[in-house]
Amino acid sequence: MGRTARLFTAFLFLLTLNAAAQEGMPPAPDAEAIVENISEALNEVYVFPEVAEAMHALMQQRLAEGAYQGLDLPTLTRQLTDDLQSVSQDRHLHVDPIAREDMGPGEVIDRAAREARFLDNARRTNYGFRQLEILQGNVGYLDLRSFYDAGIGGATAVAAMNFLASADAIIIDLRQNGGGSPSMIQLISSYFFEQRQHLNSFYVRRTDSTRQFYTQEHVQGPKMTDTPIWILTSGRTFSAAEEFTYNLKNMERARVVGETTGGGAHPVDNVDFPEHGVRMSLPFGRAINPITGTNWEGTGVEPHTSVPAQDALEVAHREALEQLAETADSPERKFRLQWAVDGLAAAGNPPALSPVQMGDYAGTYGPRRVWTEQGQLRYRRGEGREIRLIAMGEDLFRLEGLDNFRIRFERDEAGRVVTLVGLYIDGRQEPSQRTDGQAVTGSGEPGHQR
Repeated sequence: MGRTARLFTAFLFLLTLNAAAQEGMPPAPDAEAIVENISEALNEVYVFPEVAEAMHALMQQRLAEGAYQGLDLPTLTRQLTDDLQSVSQDRHLHVDPIAREDMGPGEVIDRAAREARFLDNARRTNYGFRQLEILQGNVGYLDLRSFYDAGIGGATAVAAMNFLASADAIIIDLRQNGGGSPSMIQLISSYFFEQRQHLNSFYVRRTDSTRQFYTQEHVQGPKMTDTPIWILTSGRTFSAAEEFTYNLKNMERARVVGETTGGGAHPVDNVDFPEHGVRMSLPFGRAINPITGTNWEGTGVEPHTSVPAQDALEVAHREALEQLAETADSPERKFRLQWAVDGLAAAGNPPALSPVQMGDYAGTYGPRRVWTEQGQLRYRRGEGREIRLIAMGEDLFRLEGLDNFRIRFERDEAGRVVTLVGLYIDGRQEPSQRTDGQAVTGSGEPGHQR
């Protein structure tokens, strides 16, 4: 660019600043200074020096082309992020505006206010522990949305792990977990190993040093060293959530069900440039797994069982129940687990019934009555509450909201429904003969005998 052109560009820039000031708009960001600061940080800290140089070269080229000229700060930071990631393919590396509430007077970060907001958000989200439940078959379920540092979320983690301690299998749902701190990975993992285990290492480029992470030998509450574990993943599972998954998968301690994860293995620091209102998430190292000698950067963690994320819980629960049934130590326990497996299988693909088919079942069976109402089969025993019947298979039904009771209808040689059999999870069966002496049509009105 010649001298005349540069002077004209500077003149236009000053006009833009003046117009923005008059209209009460923030001045255009100093793209050249921002690029210079980002480049310095990348060349000093970024995990791969040669990649840092390539990103610097691209930003300089884009700057010379005028690609950053005239952009407001949000648009500029998005463009810088796109350009940096086009070279690095590193999803941990991004540039963002500093939140307005983080800025104090005089272009200084209000770090105390930022920390207070962070801690308040951590508390309000229960430190990432979204849901705890015992599913059918005594399978524990944990929906974990983030790995907060154990220094602030440790007590909640201990409570969650003690809740799961009596489960026969555990499902850890990381489908909406975007990462967090290795200290929480270390704490939770410690409940699953008897002896001290090497989980992961991080190489730090700036200091040319490596930090290793091990499980703790002692935890608060019982360990679950023999409890089988399933981990649920999606394409949104990222960073520390991927590390947890990668660690336990390669240690053959957990089965992974769902989708390949996002592929981000680099630890990061946040670097602020308050004079420009810009913050950069800057990867400073790389993970080194002690078993594979590598990590999941750019590739993600592949599941053992690949299914759409929305189906992962059902599939993992069924796998857990089937495995528990295979190793059940009593016929009663095996029966209960198979009961649960059959229930899950039917829930995933319930058969549809026509009004005529539903009419075959409608009738009175001793103290029990079945009828149709608004296209549904309904059931009541005596003066008990009405419950919807949901088909599981031929002549077999479950009751909405009940896990321990089902109904099977039996037919005579002519195909007429003549008996209602109550099935209990402990194996008991309670038959009731049909007492109305007639079939009922799908409309619920009495019909001819069959």
